[in-house]
Amino acid sequence: MNISEYIINDIKPLQNDDKISDLQLLFNQLTYSHIPIKNKEGVYLGCMSETDAHCFSSNKPISDYSHAIEGFFVRQQTIWLDVLEAFAQNSTNIMPVLNENNIYLGYYELNDVISLFNETPFFAEAGNILIVEKSLNDYSFSELSQIVESNDGKLLGAFISKIENGLVQVTLKIGNTGLNDIMQTFRRYSYNVVSGHEEDSYLENLKDRSDYLNKYLNI
Repeated sequence: MNISEYIINDIKPLQNDDKISDLQLLFNQLTYSHIPIKNKEGVYLGCMSETDAHCFSSNKPISDYSHAIEGFFVRQQTIWLDVLEAFAQNSTNIMPVLNENNIYLGYYELNDVISLFNETPFFAEAGNILIVEKSLNDYSFSELSQIVESNDGKLLGAFISKIENGLVQVTLKIGNTGLNDIMQTFRRYSYNVVSGHEEDSYLENLKDRSDYLNKYLNI
């Protein structure tokens, strides 16, 4: 997947001797959270956010507020998953791209990178989503894979979706099979199955027993 094909260069960085009013005007015309800034030698300095730009005096140069310039960027060869992480870490929808000589090449737009994620088998292939939970110290991806594959399932993807109070939740995309046997095996390995599914015979049996007990108690 060649993400560099998605580099856009229709927005040129402002210079740090431009006025804040120039930056504010650009933000009023665009929907980006940040705008790239360079010095008069053409060296990329970082990005300034829309929130900061509208708090500063419009008649002053950007250089007066250099402390607010955020120096995030990715390289031309950075893989798409690391690019997506950079977006998340910097709370931005625009990501400047530099080459190995630190020359500004353009930027990635967040929606373009997310669209690449949607094209991966995790989303594009048919399958079922299963969320399981276990102690942070006791789970392993090798065990997760073994449980799925020992039940003739095909693991299309997995990621840690939550860590809290010593527990980890892992979201799995599983193809090629029903989930009932897989869910029962996870329970035998002391995993808590967080997501519910109609074919879960374990939950169905619990419901039947509960209905029977309620009926007995009401006699």
